[in-house]
This record gives sequence, structure tokens and C-alpha cells, in this order.
Amino acid sequence: MNKYTVSLSPHEKGTFTTSKIMYGVCIALAPALISALYNFGIRALAVIVVALVSCIGTEFLIQKFLLKCKVTAFDGSAAVTGLLLAFNLPSSIPLWQVVVGSLVAIGVAKMVFGGLGKNPFNPALVGRGFMLMSFPVTMTSWPDPVANGFMAWDAVTAATPLNLIKSGAVDKLPELWQLFFGNVGGSLGETSAIAIILGGIYLIYKKIITWHIPFFFLATIFVFTGILWLVNPDAYVNPLYHILSGGVMLGGFFMLTDMVTSPMCVKGQILFAVGAGIICTCIRIWGAYPEGCMFSILIMNAFVPLIDKYIKPKRFGSEVNYVG
Repeated sequence: MNKYTVSLSPHEKGTFTTSKIMYGVCIALAPALISALYNFGIRALAVIVVALVSCIGTEFLIQKFLLKCKVTAFDGSAAVTGLLLAFNLPSSIPLWQVVVGSLVAIGVAKMVFGGLGKNPFNPALVGRGFMLMSFPVTMTSWPDPVANGFMAWDAVTAATPLNLIKSGAVDKLPELWQLFFGNVGGSLGETSAIAIILGGIYLIYKKIITWHIPFFFLATIFVFTGILWLVNPDAYVNPLYHILSGGVMLGGFFMLTDMVTSPMCVKGQILFAVGAGIICTCIRIWGAYPEGCMFSILIMNAFVPLIDKYIKPKRFGSEVNYVG
């Protein structure tokens, strides 16, 4: 009788390998990277490079000298964590804080649990969450891409669309087209919706992710905020602002879909996405913090083992009782 061992994702399927998947995600993040460089200049480049080097270097050092195991720091997974961490930070963040966030993202959120495929929470978001609690001032100072030139190092700050919504200054909200192209305040990789959508389409086209999680996450937020807007348009904003502002697009396409920290079957993925959308909207509308995407993803990450346990795909074949 043959015995099979089923390990945690990511699994190899056909010609797919972990490296191909991870570097495919890096390629998908290229439009957002270009947008970040265009809108936030050389300071954005510094943050991205420091995050990449810190994440890859941390994983290499832990595997080489602490765990003394096979080094997989260059398989692309640490690079994805570095890019996503950088894309969740303001360009004005001190670079030493980026190093600290990278150490937490890789060292605590990933390697402590055994490395790729065993971490229960998205490493980049754990790093960002730690930084938000440790450095709240620098983590909530958003450079204005319009006021700062490409070579600017000390940036002029501005309120993000979500800050304006939370403070009730809806008359000062930018036009929706500005949210598409990213010339608004915010984290490096979250301001340009069109750049993230292009990357998301690439991921779906390459079958690195499926459409279910991003669609149901965005649809849940749109429907939830749309109902509130229709009921009281004076108190709530157009739901498109919630879809195009903050980390919803980046989270929906690139972090909720992380194969390690998301459910395995389609029904579970839909439940996972809807739950994240509801939590994100509740935090944005009624919470003290203007953004809820990071918290919603981390909270739903914790429910993935339960979702996978109780929502399973149908088994092939059936048990047959023979008489005779």
C-alpha cells in the first residue's frame, strides 16, 4: 500500500516551480513599482532596495548560520515579501525602520514557523503591522507626489483619500481618475489602481492566482459601502473611493491571494474573501483607523486552518459496498 504525504502549499504543478511562481509575482508587481518610482521618486527606490536586500539577506543569514539548512533565500519568496513590504510603506519612512520591518517579516513571521509554506500569516503584513505599532508617526506621514520632485529626499506630506474620508473632508477628495494613476498620497504600491489591476490580470492570465479572491473581496467592499452610500449619501462616500483608495487593490490581488495563507478550495476562498471585505469595511467606516485592509487580511489568515478543515473539495470516486 502506497502512502502519500500532502504538504502545505505552495505545491508544484506541471512546469510550475516555487521560483517561477514567485518571480512571476515580482513581474506582476512591476507596473506598481514603476508607478511608485514615477510618483514618489528616488526616495521610493531607496525604500524598495533596502526592503529587498534586508528580506533576502535576513532569510539567507538565518538559513545559512542559524538553521544550517538548504538556502532558499533566492527562490523569489523573500523578494516578494520585500517588495510587498516596501509597497505598504510611505516613501518618507527612515531606512533603518525598513530594515527592522524586514527582520520581523522574514525572521519572525516566516522563519520562526519553518519557512515558506508553513507561515500562518502574510509576512509582509506582519512586518508592516509591527512597524505601525512601533513607529506610528513615520508610518502615517504620507508624501505628496504632486509637491515633491523625483530627486526630493525630504518630502512634503499630504493627507491620503482615506484620511480625508475619515475626517469628513470629502469636499477635498481627489478626482477618481487621480486614484487610477496614483498621484495622491499613500503607500508606495497602493496609490495607482491601474498599475495593480494590470499586475492582477497578469497573475490570473499566468494562472498564478484565480479570480475568486480578488473579485469577491472587492465586490464585498463595493456592495457594503454602496448600500451605505445609497442609504445616506451625505454621510458616506461613493463606493468607488473605497475600492480605489488605500490598500484594497494591492491587498486583494497580491496579499489575500498568497497561496500559503489562503484557503485551498474555491468555496473556502470565497468565504475568506467575503470575510476580509466585511472586516475591512467595518474598520474603515466605524473604526478609529482609516484603513482596515491589513487588519482584515491578518484576521482572516488566522481562520484559514478552520476554513480548510470544514470546507473541503469533493473527493473523486465513492465507497462501494460489494455483496457476495
